[in-house]
Amino acid sequence: MQILSDAADYFQNVSSLHVLIGFIFIYVIYYMLFVVKKPSIFCHDEVFRKFLLDHCPVIQEKFWPTIWCFESRAQTVLRSLIKSAPTVQYESEILKTSDGGQIKLDWMENDNNKFPERQYRPTVILLPGLTGSSQESYALHYVQEAAKHGYRTVVFNNRGNGGARLLTPRTYCAANTDDMASVVAHVKEKYPDSPLMGAGISLGGMLLLSYMAKTGKDCGLLAGMVVSIAWNVFESVLSLEQPYLNKYVLNRTLARNLVQSVKTNLHVFEPHLENLDHVLQASTIREFDDRFTSKIFGYDSWEHYYREACLHDKVHALEVPVLCLSAADDPFSPHHAIPIKEAESNDNIAIVVTSHGGHIGFMEGLFPRHRSYMDRLFSQFSYAVFTHGPKVLKRD
Repeated sequence: MQILSDAADYFQNVSSLHVLIGFIFIYVIYYMLFVVKKPSIFCHDEVFRKFLLDHCPVIQEKFWPTIWCFESRAQTVLRSLIKSAPTVQYESEILKTSDGGQIKLDWMENDNNKFPERQYRPTVILLPGLTGSSQESYALHYVQEAAKHGYRTVVFNNRGNGGARLLTPRTYCAANTDDMASVVAHVKEKYPDSPLMGAGISLGGMLLLSYMAKTGKDCGLLAGMVVSIAWNVFESVLSLEQPYLNKYVLNRTLARNLVQSVKTNLHVFEPHLENLDHVLQASTIREFDDRFTSKIFGYDSWEHYYREACLHDKVHALEVPVLCLSAADDPFSPHHAIPIKEAESNDNIAIVVTSHGGHIGFMEGLFPRHRSYMDRLFSQFSYAVFTHGPKVLKRD
């Protein structure tokens, strides 16, 4: 009987091993066939397309998202948990606004031998995401990439973020670019001979693109790069309200962060908002924008605010080149909302879409703690803009 029992255990173990090997085999085959792909490039202008192909070779490579976490929500959440945070020594500056508020700018001057004269050193204006700051891992990696080329970076922390005090009831939103205009003007006044480009992540990218569409050739920038932006805010909200992971992991986490920012500054908002308790009970981004953001900025409703914040219908107004990186599986911005057809009518936009990457994920390699796909693309594009852009991309 013992022999029979041992034999049964042996065959059971062998069978389990075969099942495991079969699962791994199928998983790898699926990954190779349906996950690993070259990004799609949507760019109507042949000059801009050639510029990208010549100077940003990463967009011609296959994107190999981390094999054990290529799913969109995994890329989105794990990036914030495991990605390294390079050490960056900032010099902080408080920029006062005309309405009595303040913006904290974190400068990484990058004094080095590549551009020893500060007034001519290329500068990147970096805009973090919705509740982000200069200390976000993605921001620190962008600053590090810019520093490798000898560039200066100034991180524009939205009001109340990055350690700055909130002095007025006005915060920030995706549709208002007044503070961005003030930051650009300030940087240009401080370094009038320094070439500038903008780089924005998520909400920061929405602000940057909206600002560039609004100001056209007067934006003061050679070019812009945006990552993981919500092109159509209505579609983004619908996606984020889908059960269960999108709604309860992504949406509610961000809503809690937004509510917490209001709690921290209750003394500022109490004289201006009647029902703060209702704001503090918001559990989704849409509820927060309905009860707080739209009222702070004078919109009739959240629908009014979202119409103003949408970007897909502003693409036609761009007059300076912008590179946009999106993931087809971004839960914050579904693939069908990417304005591919609209982009075909403007020579100043190129949209690069990877098959996977989530929202501000784009992690690659087995141990994705350090440099990612979005970091490599930013490094190559920024170098191309400052080195070749003024001659190649200058529009008449």
